[in-house]
Amino acid sequence: MKQPLAYVHPEAKIADNVVIEPFVTIDKDVVIEEGTRIGSNATILEGTRIGKNCNVFPGAVIGAVPQDLKFRGEKTTVEIGNNTTIRECVTINRGTAAKGKTIVGNNCLLMAYVHVAHDSIVGNNCIIGNATQIAGEVVIDDFAILSGLVAIHQFVHIGSHVMVSGGSLVRKDIPPYVKAGREPVSYIGVNSIGLRRREFGNEKIREIQDVYRYLYQKGMNNFTALEAIEAEMPASPERDEIILFVKNSKRGIMRGYFPE
Repeated sequence: MKQPLAYVHPEAKIADNVVIEPFVTIDKDVVIEEGTRIGSNATILEGTRIGKNCNVFPGAVIGAVPQDLKFRGEKTTVEIGNNTTIRECVTINRGTAAKGKTIVGNNCLLMAYVHVAHDSIVGNNCIIGNATQIAGEVVIDDFAILSGLVAIHQFVHIGSHVMVSGGSLVRKDIPPYVKAGREPVSYIGVNSIGLRRREFGNEKIREIQDVYRYLYQKGMNNFTALEAIEAEMPASPERDEIILFVKNSKRGIMRGYFPE
């Protein structure tokens, strides 16, 4: 399935049914698994691992060395899961000595001009909108949706099932199950529509809303709010996930929204 006008390094490991279109460049130490398609003028560089049934569109560059002055040529990777679509001119840099790898999970959609920097981790079933820029060592959990033109500061953690409004500047961690928007980026409610689409029931959504009332609507600081949640609300996977996220946040979580 390789076009004669493509360049594939002889040491690259390419499954037999991978489609490689004209003017593709594939470097050494690359692995591409079954059913994947590499569009014309895409560049797949050393250390890239692409899973099954992925679709890489023209102009994408995967596996370029990090834009990090501390990088010293160490052997690192980019790992792309199965069934992921990488649209035109997306750039995904490989890792550094910090973590050794950059990861994009299964069933993701990275729209045109997205950048994923070194050592970042994008979970499964994520949608990253056009021209969103993800700095180094960012973590984005499963089922997160980032609209277009979002800019994410290095080391930020975005929780699962989050929806981030287009054009947001994300400098703080965004806890799970919420919508985030405005400037500075703030809590604007629970992502109830997204949760219903993923078969969360009304009772579970109300429980999540109750947790965030303690964090954002009762005038408590985070420490006091967490103590009250643990004392007054029964344990559940969702309650505990939110508590652990806030406790483990290194940059601090985003603020609540206070109308002017």
